[in-house]
Amino acid sequence: MNELPSHLEEALLRLVREKLFDGGAPMTVETDLFAAGLDSMGIMQLMISIEERFGVRVPESAVTRDHFSTASSLAAMVRRCAAPA
Repeated sequence: MNELPSHLEEALLRLVREKLFDGGAPMTVETDLFAAGLDSMGIMQLMISIEERFGVRVPESAVTRDHFSTASSLAAMVRRCAAPA
C-alpha cells in the first residue's frame, strides 16, 4: 500500500477535478460532489482512480452516497480502507 498524503482531502479534490470535472467551477473539500454532477459512472471511475492512486482497496460496502459526497468524506473513507485490519 502507498503512504497516504498528509493533505489527503486536497489530494482527493485534485483527483476529482482531474478525472471528473476538467476544472470548471471552484470547489472546496466540502463541495457537494453530487450537486456538482457526480453520478454512478463517476463514482466507479473515482473508486478505480482512488485504488490506483492511493493503493487502497475500496470494498463494495464503502461505495455509498455518503462516502462519495465530498472530498472530506472520501478522505475519511480512504483512511478507513487503508487502516490495518
